[in-house]
Amino acid sequence: MIQVEKVYVEHIPMLIVGKQDMNNVPLPGFIFLHGFTSAKEHNLHYAYLLAEKGFRVFLPEAYLHGEREERDMKKDLSSSFWKIVISSIKELHMIKKYITEHGLAIYDCIGLGGTSMGAITTLGALTQYDWIRVGVSLMGNPEYKEFAQYQVEEFEKQGIDLGFTEEEKLKVFSTLEELDLSLQPDKLNNRPLFFWHGEKDPIVPIAGGRAFVENLQEKVDSGRITYISDKTAGHAVTRSGLLQAVNWIEENLV
Repeated sequence: MIQVEKVYVEHIPMLIVGKQDMNNVPLPGFIFLHGFTSAKEHNLHYAYLLAEKGFRVFLPEAYLHGEREERDMKKDLSSSFWKIVISSIKELHMIKKYITEHGLAIYDCIGLGGTSMGAITTLGALTQYDWIRVGVSLMGNPEYKEFAQYQVEEFEKQGIDLGFTEEEKLKVFSTLEELDLSLQPDKLNNRPLFFWHGEKDPIVPIAGGRAFVENLQEKVDSGRITYISDKTAGHAVTRSGLLQAVNWIEENLV
């Protein structure tokens, strides 16, 4: 039987999913991060499939999402996108500490992945934490600075005022450079990485991830990088993409 337990890592709500009869046994661990305007419960199908394969899965709630939503911020959430991403990257330290202290995962066997914003967070986290064994990006983009500039341009085209001065924009871009995996690919350190993206994605353009992978494959063991694009998919992971990601994790996080 698959069990879902809710815990709090300090102020962070988190679901833990795993086989009930393995409660007291450290298992291969996988932290799965949800997307923008989503919530931890929305990715239980990933967690269930991974738990069936013997993993213990951790689903944390991102800042300003789900239980952590603040009413006054709902209409302004778009302007907080990168603040949320950066917050999630920092909070991974607390989540890893909780997992370790409670003996929930096998030592040196924790992977990280997510969808959309969660995938973007994953790619940035790879520049900060060497304990991440494998990374999974579903509709993500490692080019933080370029993607942030693209977002600002798109918002401006739509007449949306993000409330940033030019000086504030430059400060944000500078901060994002430090987390931009495309600018420091050596920090991947030959760790296995899985990319899935829909070619018709209008929200997170596929070009950034594709260019990164093409450049990376020239520098590292190409067998460590798996890249899958779906010609008909938009900004939603298909059933096929879901299963490919789960099977890849099973093969690479051992």
